[in-house]
Amino acid sequence: MISFQMTDEQRQMQRLARRFAEEEMRPVAPECDEQERFPREVYEKAHRAGLITYRFPEEYLGGGVDSLLTSCIISEELFWGCAGMATSFGVTALAAGLIHWFGTEEQKRRWLTFLCDPKQARLGAVCLTEPGAGSDFGAIRTRAIRRGDEWVINGRKCFITNGGIADLYLVFAKTKPEDGHNGVSLFLVPKDAPGISGGKKERKMGQRASHTGDVIFEDCRIPAEFLVGEENRGFFYAMKMLEHSRPIVGAAAVGVARAAYEYALDYAKRRVQFGRPIFHHQSISFMLADMRTKIDAARFLVWRAAELADRGESCALEGSMAKAYAAEMAMEVTTQAVQILGGYGYMRDFPVEKWMRDAKVLSIYEGTTQIQKLVMSRLM
Repeated sequence: MISFQMTDEQRQMQRLARRFAEEEMRPVAPECDEQERFPREVYEKAHRAGLITYRFPEEYLGGGVDSLLTSCIISEELFWGCAGMATSFGVTALAAGLIHWFGTEEQKRRWLTFLCDPKQARLGAVCLTEPGAGSDFGAIRTRAIRRGDEWVINGRKCFITNGGIADLYLVFAKTKPEDGHNGVSLFLVPKDAPGISGGKKERKMGQRASHTGDVIFEDCRIPAEFLVGEENRGFFYAMKMLEHSRPIVGAAAVGVARAAYEYALDYAKRRVQFGRPIFHHQSISFMLADMRTKIDAARFLVWRAAELADRGESCALEGSMAKAYAAEMAMEVTTQAVQILGGYGYMRDFPVEKWMRDAKVLSIYEGTTQIQKLVMSRLM
């Protein structure tokens, strides 16, 4: 039976995330955006509140809430609070997910627990993108070569969320270059491994409260047992990761769009022009009606994809549909919110311009809208 009813657990998690977003994230979001600073202290509070690694088993210090739909519900609220902070939060869970899905039991007990421990609140990062390899997975040039009981990694990763400040990196590197995307493997690299360093920190249009930077590997040596899963299976692992992360990015877009819509609606009810609130002018009320409709449509696409995953089915097509539609919707809705506020919307004293800047990258990371359409067309 089809239902849009949340479980009691999902409602409880939604309330927790919404309260945290309102009380801990929003008050510092403008300052962090202005200073381009990731607030580690807010991350630590979120970890202690159980909002980072709740999806993983309790035996590894996770929350035991194994549901992609619940993750989407929580992500919508956190991105409503601040997209930059929430992106950094989510990447730790993304790194933990790779260990949970593909790591050995020993790796899970050591490294999944390492990331899930709320008392330590460690940061994770996923190193996939390179200067010449974004959506083209086979173009990865970072190399990992086996030498005795070690792997030696050389290369540079760019646009890495938490890059340079993370405590643990999940790194995709070529181990069999002649096989293209089928010659990539996945590795665990702690921040104190010899030969790893942080590079340039990026200056971004939006999501400035997340730290994005280069990660550089120069004869970086790690033990042989830090290979995650099977050698040369990295492409499969990345596709699994992206299949589950794309609905979450869709939920993130819903959260950003909802924030802008709610602010614009409240403003339209208070702003008086020509003798009455601008909401009562059809040109404005119809804009808001369209915004609300598209937000709800995006949310339901996200929920459908997540529900499929929770039933153990593939959500590759539905996840790409949800991510592509929701990301473009967020850009449209935040732009309309700026338009409704007029000159005030363009000023940094009002939050809608931040949400508009934050929304743009949602149609770029985790695969651009154009890549989502390529995925969709191939699956169709």
